[in-house]
Amino acid sequence: MSQDHILIAGGGIGGLAAALGLAQRGRRVLVLEKATRFGEIGAGIQLGPNAFHAFDYLGVGDTARAMAVYIDNLRLMDALSGEEITRIPLGDEFRAHMGNPYAVVHRGEMHGVFLSACEANPLIELRTEAAVQSYAQNASSVQAVLSDGARIDGAALIGADGLWSRVRKQMLDDGPPRVSGHTTYRSVIPVDQMPEALRWNAATLWAGPKCHVVHYPLSGGQNFNLVVTYHNDAPEPVAGKPVPVEEVRRGFEHVHPLAQQVIEQGQDWKLWVLCDRDPVMDWVEGRVALLGDAAHPMLQYFAQGACMAMEDAVCLSDMVASHDDLEQALCAYQQKRRLRTARVQLQSREIGEHIYHPDGAHAELRNAIMREKTPADWYREIEWLYGGTGLESAAS
Repeated sequence: MSQDHILIAGGGIGGLAAALGLAQRGRRVLVLEKATRFGEIGAGIQLGPNAFHAFDYLGVGDTARAMAVYIDNLRLMDALSGEEITRIPLGDEFRAHMGNPYAVVHRGEMHGVFLSACEANPLIELRTEAAVQSYAQNASSVQAVLSDGARIDGAALIGADGLWSRVRKQMLDDGPPRVSGHTTYRSVIPVDQMPEALRWNAATLWAGPKCHVVHYPLSGGQNFNLVVTYHNDAPEPVAGKPVPVEEVRRGFEHVHPLAQQVIEQGQDWKLWVLCDRDPVMDWVEGRVALLGDAAHPMLQYFAQGACMAMEDAVCLSDMVASHDDLEQALCAYQQKRRLRTARVQLQSREIGEHIYHPDGAHAELRNAIMREKTPADWYREIEWLYGGTGLESAAS
């Protein structure tokens, strides 16, 4: 393996997006994935316009648009009364304002877009069963050390190895992720099993005291993605554990019957305990940098984890292309990304508390404020997030 390769630990959405962006700028890339095959765990994912800005930069915009499901509205419902609080129309006016659409897609399909593009690019090598455990570096190169003891030389190492990143552990040694105590259950059901009254072409949030329910169509409208979350003070991280509907039901006995129907129709429920980290100012060390959840894991409430990783990939590629020195390029990437990602991390926590899960007077205040907003108000308020391309500086 030539030392001019850039090594990427992790073959998820962020890692493959980074590989594609770097290769399009003429860099040779080796992606090291610990699993036996490249793939993504999970079901639906929401794609703000900033995701499509990234798709276009990375050369997969047309493919991504062809497999996305375009929804008409973002709807916020009161989970106790069953009444609509507000909606954000996502039609022509929204697209014109943001420069791109809002859509939903199956996570595996989106990963597949990047995987196919990487497989077709001669500058990218993909390797499985290659778990990066640590690294070593000097003034001119870096070595990725694999779990089997093998050492692979490269010009730089990008740690895109997720929430439990081994690259981050060596670089920052800042302990385990923060356990939020929020438990999320996920299911996908055929459209004919979705209550007919709820077959809306929308990403719908039912917000209730210490709980919420989300649903939206997938796979060309053939399925619905169900995501329900409640505060049960879960003490430990869990990922993808199968659970019976009886367990899911326990957190939602107080919500409106229409929202409860979503839970009753779910099948093959799986459980995740949500984790994130506090923002940090540094995720670069010499020729090693972090990306995506390895750098800035965030709660799901902005639906921006994958979008931020793709923005990272855009910025990283652009900085590497515009700097002769790789270490300077990585520092410039960090400088451009750290405040924006910190803002999304912190505000994801805040909207969980103040929009998704308030109770009593807190919830009534939310309803009153949000009902007053026009679509134009909403577009101005969320432009900082959805208008992002990954190339801005500071917190924009």
